[in-house]
Amino acid sequence: MNFSLTTLGVSSASPTTDRYPSAHILNICGRLFLIDCGEGCQMLMKRHGISLMKLERVFLSHLHGDHVFGIFGLLSTLSMSGRTEPLHVYAPEGFDRILQFFREHFLERDTYPVEYHPLTASGPETVLDDARLTVSALPLRHRVPAYGFLFREKEPGLNIRKSAVQECSLSVDEILALKSGRDVERPDGTCLRAGTLTYVPYEPRSFAYVSDTAVFDTLPDMVRGVDLLYHEATFGDDCAGKAAQMFHSTARDAAETAFRAGAGRLVIGHFSSRYKDAGVLLRQAREVFPNTEAGTEGAVFEVPEKTHKDE
Repeated sequence: MNFSLTTLGVSSASPTTDRYPSAHILNICGRLFLIDCGEGCQMLMKRHGISLMKLERVFLSHLHGDHVFGIFGLLSTLSMSGRTEPLHVYAPEGFDRILQFFREHFLERDTYPVEYHPLTASGPETVLDDARLTVSALPLRHRVPAYGFLFREKEPGLNIRKSAVQECSLSVDEILALKSGRDVERPDGTCLRAGTLTYVPYEPRSFAYVSDTAVFDTLPDMVRGVDLLYHEATFGDDCAGKAAQMFHSTARDAAETAFRAGAGRLVIGHFSSRYKDAGVLLRQAREVFPNTEAGTEGAVFEVPEKTHKDE
């Protein structure tokens, strides 16, 4: 089952000839989530074969232009394409005014509802909870209200070991009980242990998105143990003072957060246009956290399945 991040735009406020503003697609088992929607987002999605119509939800970290300027074009194209399914948008307070302006001036055909979910919490808050997935909004430290997002698959149900069905002549009721984690006492005194007759088919995977933010002590705890972490790395060591002043992070800051969080893998992005080659930022991050990669347009970062065999 696919679990992957596609980085579409990894530039900060000023785009370059080869880097677009923030836009990313998270694919979880065919469910498409757009995280930030910088200028040119819909064109990048089309370029890399990502269906606009299959978008399920949009998560906007904050309302600076380089993270939202692409939303008007995206919403317009979805309408012209005849979308009818609701589009859920999660964004800080104030997006409702942007949405209203769009509807008043640019929306010719209103074919689908946009469901706006305002982000207002001062601490981590679950904003989506369904059968397979939870998404939490994580308050960050920027010049305007900003949020990161943590996506976690839910724990799967237990599977019965195939050998146990025949060896123990399990009934349907016994199978259901064991799969719910309950031991079964048979009339003859035999105890069927769920712990030995069942197994967890796979480990849930996780992804966290952190942009834009200054470093702060509790951030690593918010993304503790995440499999894949995307963290902004606007500046290098040469501009550490400017990063702090602008409430941004350096590549080294991002790597230290990943290290302290015990993350499995780090992807850095949101690079300042002053860095023509992001290689210098990648090298600085790898000095702290070797398992770091730099986002580029269209790059796909997979989180592999961690399946458990029926032993």
